[in-house]
Amino acid sequence: MTGRDPGPPLPATLGPAGEDRWVLVLERSFDHPPAEVWAALVEPGRQAEWAPFRSDRDLSSLGPATLTMLGGDEEVALPGDVTAATPPRLLEHRWDADLVRWELDEVDGGTLLTLRHTFGDRPWAPSYGAGWQICLDTLQLLLDGTPRGSVVGEAAMEWGWQALRDRYAALLGVDPER
Repeated sequence: MTGRDPGPPLPATLGPAGEDRWVLVLERSFDHPPAEVWAALVEPGRQAEWAPFRSDRDLSSLGPATLTMLGGDEEVALPGDVTAATPPRLLEHRWDADLVRWELDEVDGGTLLTLRHTFGDRPWAPSYGAGWQICLDTLQLLLDGTPRGSVVGEAAMEWGWQALRDRYAALLGVDPER
């Protein structure tokens, strides 16, 4: 492995979410209040500092949105739709065929973030886990006042994505090569 060692996987589970659908649940604690974490989730300018996408609008209200993938050779705009928004506690949005739900709970002055990513192809779970963990690591940097920018594509490989994906595969009992 080259580059950074991303450490162990976050607490994570994988379970069925209906016919041919799966939900990956990740938890991450931040030493920042829910309102600060919420702003980073919903504001397009802040998303570009940590997320794998940038939205065409603030995501704090219901309705359609376009989520543009970052880090590729060309930008890919995917349809989105905010289906639940209760600032600063709950954000749920579609991202193409996937559903992403962010739950923020105040814990000891900080935030416990629970991310629920629902998708269709089970072997992708370790890749999603690794990708989201790297995103949440960079979200931590943004919240701490030392933004690094989104770590996606080739930059994620240098951040230790492959090793982290393998750790999620072992944790979740999923063969990502299938």
